[in-house]
Amino acid sequence: MALPITLSEIAPRISAGAFILNSGLGKRGADEGTAAGLHGFASGTYPFLKNVPPATFVKALAYSEIAVGAALLTPFVPTAVAGALLTGFSGGLLGLYLNTPGMRKPGSLAPTPEGLTVAKDVWLLGIGVGLLTRGTIDREPRRVRKAARTLAKANRKVARAADRAA
Repeated sequence: MALPITLSEIAPRISAGAFILNSGLGKRGADEGTAAGLHGFASGTYPFLKNVPPATFVKALAYSEIAVGAALLTPFVPTAVAGALLTGFSGGLLGLYLNTPGMRKPGSLAPTPEGLTVAKDVWLLGIGVGLLTRGTIDREPRRVRKAARTLAKANRKVARAADRAA
């Protein structure tokens, strides 16, 4: 059984997956101060998070990061699925960057020193969109490729038979 990924997808999946998995593993044991800081930062941009207790938020964030990282690192997860997960995850991070005051220079997308730590996550969005594209648009379904190979093989047999008969 062939894996649902190609060689060209391995490096971006490993780099993004290991980075996100490590981040999630590091947040599992976050203390109250870290939880409050992360929760305050996120709920300032996403007000619906204000009703979630900081400890619950950090636990959900940690396990979400672990799940996304593990999906990217697991070769049995189709590239389109891994790309969709990463695109959604990184989109949320970039939402923090774009909507949190003080992250960007006035009238610009360029980051301030405070925004640099979040702005760098644009590479995750790029990888996510690339994987999503590769997994959906750029890849022919396996059945189509297999049928094309079978048809080509049959055509070669017919051509050889016709050559022998002539």
